[in-house]
Amino acid sequence: MITGFIGTGNMGGALARAVRSSDRAQYEILLANRSAAKAESLSREIGGTVTTNSKIAEQADYIFLGVKPQMMADMLAEIAPVLKARYESGDAFTLVTMAAGMSMEKICTLSGGVYPVIRIMPNTPASIGRGMILYTSNAAVSEKTLESFVHMLSAAGTLSQLPENLIDAGSAVSGCGPAFVYMFIEALADGGVACGLPRAKALEFAAQTVSGAAELVRCGKHPGELKDAVCSPGGTTIEGVRALENGAFRSTVMEAVIAAYEKNAAFK
Repeated sequence: MITGFIGTGNMGGALARAVRSSDRAQYEILLANRSAAKAESLSREIGGTVTTNSKIAEQADYIFLGVKPQMMADMLAEIAPVLKARYESGDAFTLVTMAAGMSMEKICTLSGGVYPVIRIMPNTPASIGRGMILYTSNAAVSEKTLESFVHMLSAAGTLSQLPENLIDAGSAVSGCGPAFVYMFIEALADGGVACGLPRAKALEFAAQTVSGAAELVRCGKHPGELKDAVCSPGGTTIEGVRALENGAFRSTVMEAVIAAYEKNAAFK
């Protein structure tokens, strides 16, 4: 099976690494990027072949579109004649888009045909196999194709299928969320440094605490219940919680997610 990546930036590169990790013998990987040096660097790392957008459009079974939304129209216009020729000859392919806020219908319009499209919203932890990848597909994608796709990306982390009308909301949580979590980890560490901890130790404690706390939530317990279990009456933790509430911590996080969601809508 041939998998092509048009755009090998942070997300395209992370997913290409995941495909390579899932089954080295099964997948031939093609790479193209506006900056050839970036594609060549990734090729040296994972063994993919550096080529052009048109060659990927001509040869790949799965064509990952890893360019920014504002660049998508020009890129699809470039490869549209190739896709049309393949489609008319009966040579099957699937477009995989990760452009924020851009619907599958729009991808079809820009590419010039009602082609099979899978829309994904991955996040950066996919680069270490701990990602959250949201996906949906149009009616032209068969169940067999979708099953093959999920298997192909399984090394990237957890995949969750959503209806397209919820993809932007999901992305505001899982796609943008890592940046919010990194800010929280940094702030926790900064607080520790202010209290006298060495920077390296403060970062280690903060990162491991967030990781462990997240695993407890994944075990099925409600975060409110877990928070209450740490807060002893008259204790130190409840004082810290009070300070967070005074700073509108929860409201601010909610507003960050809503702002990201609304920005996604602006790309439509």
